[in-house]
Amino acid sequence: MIGSISGLYRYPVKGFTPEPIPMAALQAHGCFPDDRLYAVENGPSGFDPATPAFISKSRFTVLAHIPQVAQIRTRYDDGVFHAEKPGQGDVVADLRTQDGRDGLAAWLEAAIDEEHRRGPLRVVHAPGHRFMDHPQGHVSVLNLASVEALGKKLGKTLDPLRFRANIHVSGWPAWAEVEFDPGRRMRLGPVEVELFKPIVRCAATHVDPTAGVRDVEMIDALRRFEGHIHCGLYVHVVAGGVVSMGDRAEVELMKANA
Repeated sequence: MIGSISGLYRYPVKGFTPEPIPMAALQAHGCFPDDRLYAVENGPSGFDPATPAFISKSRFTVLAHIPQVAQIRTRYDDGVFHAEKPGQGDVVADLRTQDGRDGLAAWLEAAIDEEHRRGPLRVVHAPGHRFMDHPQGHVSVLNLASVEALGKKLGKTLDPLRFRANIHVSGWPAWAEVEFDPGRRMRLGPVEVELFKPIVRCAATHVDPTAGVRDVEMIDALRRFEGHIHCGLYVHVVAGGVVSMGDRAEVELMKANA
C-alpha cells in the first residue's frame, strides 16, 4: 500500500500550536525532532527535572481541558518561543533559560482564564525528556483519508490538525491502518518505522484547532461510526533518515516478524 507524506508537524510546547516543517531528520529509536520538548504545568504536577518520568497530560495546559489554548498562535525557533493571542499582544521567550520559561509562564497566566488554572503555571523540561501522551509514542502518523471519511459521516469538514500528529499521509484507503498489526513495517521516504500501537483519542480532538472551542464529540463519533476510538498510529523509528514532504509512505504487506 503506497501513499505520500503531505504534512510534517512538530509541537515544541505540549498542547500549543502545531508548526509545519518541510522535512525532519528522524533517528533510530528517537522521537520526532523538537516535539513536545516543553510542557506548561497547570498547578503542581510532580514533575522532577532531575529524575524526569512520564506524567499524564491532565497535569498540563492541554486542549483536552483548556480549549482556549488553541487561540494562542505560536512559533519555535531554536529554543526561542513566540506566542501571541488576540487582544493581549505577544511574548518572545528563550525557553533554554529559566528567565525565558518564567516569562512565558507569566504571560500565560494572563492568556488563560483563571477558571482553567488549578494553580501556578510553570514551564517544565528536562534534557532528553519528551512530554508525550504515551511514554513510548515516539512518532505519530495520521491517515488523512480516515479523517475525511469521518468528517463526511459527521456532515462536517474536519481539520486534521485537531488530531495533533507529526506525519500526515495521503493516498491510503480510509481506515486501512485499523488492520495493521503491531510490528508492521512502513517506509516513510528513506526512513523505516515499525507500528507500535493505534492512537486512542481523547477530548483534545473535540476542539477546533483554530477557534479554540469544542465543536465535535469526537470520541462518541468514532465509537458510533467506526466501533473504536482510534485515529492514527504511533510508530517507532527502526532506521533513520530525512523524511520530506512528498515522500512515499509505503506499508509492508506482512509484519516484520512474520
